[in-house]
Amino acid sequence: MHRKSLEKLDSWIRQNGWAGYDPYDIKGKPPFLLFSKSKYTAFAAHNVLRRFPMVTRKLFRVKKEVNAKAMALMARAYLRMFKTSGDESYKKLAMECLEWLNANFSPNYSGKCWGYPFDWQGRTFIPKGTPSIVVSSIAAHTFLYAYEILGEKKYLDVARSTCDFIMNDLNRDENENTLCFSYTPADNWHVHNANLFGASVLARVGAFTREDELKKLAIKSINFTMNHQNDDGSFYYWAPPTPVDKLFKLIDNYHTGFVLESLNVCRRALGSDFKCDKELKKGLDFYARELFTETGEALISTKDRYPINIHSCAQGIITFIELADFDATHKMISKKVADWTIENMQDSSGYFYHLIDGKGYVDKMPYIRWGQAWMLLALSYLVKVEAEK
Repeated sequence: MHRKSLEKLDSWIRQNGWAGYDPYDIKGKPPFLLFSKSKYTAFAAHNVLRRFPMVTRKLFRVKKEVNAKAMALMARAYLRMFKTSGDESYKKLAMECLEWLNANFSPNYSGKCWGYPFDWQGRTFIPKGTPSIVVSSIAAHTFLYAYEILGEKKYLDVARSTCDFIMNDLNRDENENTLCFSYTPADNWHVHNANLFGASVLARVGAFTREDELKKLAIKSINFTMNHQNDDGSFYYWAPPTPVDKLFKLIDNYHTGFVLESLNVCRRALGSDFKCDKELKKGLDFYARELFTETGEALISTKDRYPINIHSCAQGIITFIELADFDATHKMISKKVADWTIENMQDSSGYFYHLIDGKGYVDKMPYIRWGQAWMLLALSYLVKVEAEK
């Protein structure tokens, strides 16, 4: 079932190409930014976009684009598929994605880094092409995986270059023991999953290059997030000094998965230099208990069941498999999530739907970066585990 699902998705991607729409490609357009200034018009605009995703994109002349994060995720998926099957066609696809990334980074920074091909609005307006720690870290991890699988040092060199971007171009909130990296060079946000994405790259590269400075910065970054873990094991999306009031007390599914996955990467890379087993165990138990149902539905947050978002589904599969080397207690949840997602969110043509709102509406837009690339990677994890059995 899982292999067939992966093959159908792979076939759909090959037929439709790398370029595609994104949930955020329209939200940085001037008309939408204008509507967003009022909570009433913002609510209306958001619902129009959700109900008429294709119509609104044609109205605002939004074009399909190749997204660096999608290319990194697909490259990693194809590398895993190559390692599982030995099929050279997967290796070729992976190398095409890696070559694209190596030729399409954001220029004029200290190292290789990547952003989104559209303007986007967070708590600050971020112009297209501005590199983010999240996109850059995901790409760097893919180059590290390519180095492990293919053995070519040029891939390690790219990931090491990304460390220079993280260390030199991002803003820092730092003291003697802790450090939080900003999301992009254009902001001073404190976001746990973003901070740990950066830490995981520094830790993993440092393990290869044996640079103590990279490991020290990674540990300070981990300390920051560990200091703000909630008593029940959860993590808010935002971190202090952002006011963690009612508005920002969000504990959502896929960002929690990012935090746990990054912590586990750091645990492996740092070894005896750093211990976070107690915190990681508490976080993983919370994630499994509070953000998934018995049948495998991935809840959007601890406050709401819906919408069930394909991003949460994919990250759930990845997280439980990635952390099985630390604690295999919840490993079988990955299969439940995959089974439920394939049954309820995979189109007969092969791609995966964006979300199910729980009120009878299904957003069937085939977003490349948000859904297809993540599910390709998630299913490649599951198929590899099943092949090893």
